[in-house]
Order: sequence, then structure tokens, then C-alpha cells
Amino acid sequence: MRKIGLVAWREYMDNVRTKGFWIGILAFPLIIVLSATVPILLTKAKEARNYAVLDHSGFALAEVEKRILADDLGVVLEAAAQRYRDGSQAWDRLPSPVKAAGRVYVSIAEAERQALIAALAVVEADAYLADEVAVQVPELAAGLAEWWRQVSAEELDALDLELSRSRYARVAVPDVPDPQAALSQMVNDGELFAYFVIGADIVERDEGCKYVSLNLTDQDLRGWFARRVSQVVRARRIEREGIDLKVAGWLQESVLFKARKVDKRGSQVEISSVDTARQWAPMVFVYLLWVAIFTNSQALLTNTIEEKSTRVIEVLLSSVSPFELMAGKIAGMAASGLTVVGTWAICIGIGLAVVPGMLGGKDASFGGIIVDPLYLLSFLFYFLSGYLLYASLLVGIGSVCNSLKEAQNLMLPILIPLMLPLMAMVLVSQDPNGTFARVMSFIPLFTPFVMMNRAAGPPPLWEYLATTVLMVVSVYLAVRGAGKVFRIGILMTGKPPRLREIVRWMVLKEGVNPSEGEGV
Repeated sequence: MRKIGLVAWREYMDNVRTKGFWIGILAFPLIIVLSATVPILLTKAKEARNYAVLDHSGFALAEVEKRILADDLGVVLEAAAQRYRDGSQAWDRLPSPVKAAGRVYVSIAEAERQALIAALAVVEADAYLADEVAVQVPELAAGLAEWWRQVSAEELDALDLELSRSRYARVAVPDVPDPQAALSQMVNDGELFAYFVIGADIVERDEGCKYVSLNLTDQDLRGWFARRVSQVVRARRIEREGIDLKVAGWLQESVLFKARKVDKRGSQVEISSVDTARQWAPMVFVYLLWVAIFTNSQALLTNTIEEKSTRVIEVLLSSVSPFELMAGKIAGMAASGLTVVGTWAICIGIGLAVVPGMLGGKDASFGGIIVDPLYLLSFLFYFLSGYLLYASLLVGIGSVCNSLKEAQNLMLPILIPLMLPLMAMVLVSQDPNGTFARVMSFIPLFTPFVMMNRAAGPPPLWEYLATTVLMVVSVYLAVRGAGKVFRIGILMTGKPPRLREIVRWMVLKEGVNPSEGEGV
């Protein structure tokens, strides 16, 4: 054991001193941060889409403009109310008209707020508002409307709000005999991103409605405008049929089934954000587990082939036995792998616990689950068992190859099973206690990933115990078989053996070598 420890320490320190080790520690958190922030920054940096609307209906565009204005003002008022309640410096930086509207918005009931927004969007609202609110509407409408007309795009961006005005800008239709031809030319010249044509009889049918653009991949503008036209047309149809607005709203309401769960006592309890996060946390752990096992096993394979090709192995074997060398190399790489993934787990846990608070959120339940001892202990066991299983197989392959090119053909049967758990990750998470998930749990090459993915189920206790015993036995057999292959192949030169020859070596008795005709 002492010699195995010395070899493991040597492997660990050699690996820690490399640039690749520190790049591996820093790269993954950096990738996570970039993947979360870059799309947001790119979305904010996206230029406003210029569009035009050719309205043959005579009413749809005007109604849509009111709804767009109401939506934007609603966002502004909600943000102003939140900042007013928080009492933050962000409230002090708001313009005076927005502050005045925000104070009124906070003081009225929820049912009156939509009517206030409609009034501020220049919609007649006296019939819908309480008297004390209606008195304040003209003054608020005038002040807010004036601010809205004069505010610049830069000032709106400084408010850090998701406004339609910041994303889309409507351009007037040219006053020419053939406006569609003129708009098409503007799209072709890049002056317009797209234009819409609204049919004359849009209440009856959508005949003549068109969306014209050179970019049909970006569907944001099309969906955004189409939703608002649909709302306007739906309101006109309801009005024409003489249906009461409350009845119409009731007819369109969806039936919602509130999710509940059953606790250990058989009682129904509310679904919390922690419960929701627990459904997704296993997938995060499975991905980390896969990355950790794949990178460390690959590093062990590369290291073994490199030392064999440079004859360093022959020097090491003069002091330790082949099995001690193999076991030490596996243990050293496992320790360095745990160092890397441990750092990843700490970074992710801190990020998920701290970042929501920095962004103004109060729920850090996902971060709490990431650092949950149960998940971390499960991850530790499945990492070690999965790593030892795959590392044993790959170090055996590395011992019989003189270069990575030679190892590629032999690695394929092992890399394919390593990819399958990722392909089945969503299916297993959706049905963690289904037949498919249970069957895969008892296939040793899949067990670490599938059982980690099933943690949200969770599986019965007997399955945890059974798969634990299965992994211990599988790792023992894999290490023992890899030791036999390593003993024979590590000093082998020339053409590498075929896969069936390697399998035959694994069942040889201890101390027995194949025939001398095989190159030993």
C-alpha cells in the first residue's frame, strides 16, 4: 500500500503542477458564467428591429399601438412600484412623472391597476376606475405621456427594463401609389427588417395578412406583433357578437391543476421552489459526473501511453510491481479529479447562492440543493465508482498501445456506452422509477449516471443498496482484469493486440503470461 500511495502522490503532484490542471479548474466555472451572461448581453446589444405596418382594416394598427403602449407603461409602473417599496437608489434615479405614477400605482388595488394603465395609454377609463383614482388620471396621463414622447432610447436603456419600444421601432409607410412594392424594396435594401400587411376584413378571416422579411429565422418580431393583433381581433369579435366582457374572459380562462405532492405521512403538501429545484438538480450532477469521469479517464489513458512511449514506465517498474503502478496511477488521477470537481461544486454552489441575491432575487433554493450533503455524498460515491470502472478499462487499453492513434480503435467500445447516459438523461429524469431507468440502473457502465439522475425520484432503498453492491463488485472485477492486462501489455512493443486477445488476458490466472509468440 505504501508504494501505491507513493505512486498516487507522484501522479497527483505531476498533474497539479501542469497548466492543464489549473485551466481545467478555471475553465468550467468560466464557461458556466459565460453561458449564463453572454446570451443576456447579446440580447441587450441586439439592435431594435425596424418594421412597418400596412393596415387595410382601418382600426387594427391603432388598437395595437394602444396595447403596446399599455404593455410598456405597465412594465414601467411595475418597476417603479417595486423600487418604491424597496426604497433603493434606483427609485431616486427615476424621472418625476414615473415616480408620481408609481406612487399612485402602489396605493390602488390590483383590480384597478390595469384600468390605470389603460387610462395612461389614452384609453377612456372613467367607467372603470374608482373616483379617487380617476381624479388623478388626467394629470398623470399628461405628465407620463409627455415624458414618454421625449425620453430617448439611452434613457430607457438606463432603466434596465424589457420594453417593446427598446426592441422594436415602427417606421411610417411611404406615401406612394404602390406601398407594398416600396416596403419590399426597403426590406431588400436593409432599411427595414420586416413589414406586416393587415387584411381589410381581418375580423372575419386572416386573408391578405402577410409578414415579409429577408430573415425568417428570427421570429421574435413576428410573434410579438401577431399576438397583439390577435388580441385586438378577438376583442372586436366579442364586441360584435354582443358577449359580455366578463363572460368572454370567463370563457377563455384555462383550467389550472395546482401541483401537490404527498409527503411520507401520506398527506398532501404544497410544492415549494426547493421541490422544483430538486427535479433539475440531478441533471446538473449527472452532467458534472460525466465531464469529471470522461476528462479524468482520458487524462489517465493519455498519461499511460505517454509514459510508455518515453520508456518512463520501465524505470518505474524497476521499483514497483505492475499492479502497484496501475493502482497508484488510478488513485492519483482520482485525487486530482476530485480536486477539480470539488472546486467546480464549490464555485457553482457559491454562485447559485450569491448571484440571485445580487440580482435582486430572494430564492437560492437551487444553490442549497447543489451543496446538499446527500447529493454531494451521492456524487462522491458515483464519481469514484464510475471513475474507477472506466479508468480501469482505459488504463488497460493504454498499457497495450504505443500511441493515441493506436488507442482510438480500442477505445470506441468504451466511449459509446459513456455517451448513452447523456442521450437518455432527459428520459430518465422524466420517469426516474420507470422500467427503462431501472433496467439501465443495473448495467454497471450506466449505473453511476442513471442512479444520480434518478435521485429526484427517489429510487427505493433496496435499489440503492443493490446498485452499490453491483458497482463495488464491478469495480473489483474491472481493476483485477485491468491489472492482468496492464501486467502483460505495459512492456509490450510493436503492433497492439486485438480486442479479443485483451479479453482473453483478463481471464488468465495470476502470474500466467500468454505465449511468447504474442510479443512478451
